[in-house]
Amino acid sequence: MAKQTKITIETDSLLILRGQGSQRTWCSTCAAKVESIAVEQTRVISNVDPSALEEWINSKEIHRLEATDGSALICLNSLLARVQKTKTR
Repeated sequence: MAKQTKITIETDSLLILRGQGSQRTWCSTCAAKVESIAVEQTRVISNVDPSALEEWINSKEIHRLEATDGSALICLNSLLARVQKTKTR
């Protein structure tokens, strides 16, 4: 009887579009310049529940930044990492 080998390949893709609302900002936690968006705009790019988002910000899993005008921003690198962590569970 011939031996068979089954190979399964899983792939993920991510498309990031830079919109008018995003900006390059220094994230001290990442120690790098990152793309960031206003906290209010996270619902536009993600289906994360607002209460979960607030929990992630408070637990520092998502990096909160401050714009030059004092408004709150979110580091997209940390948001992506946290969303990916949720998907693997």
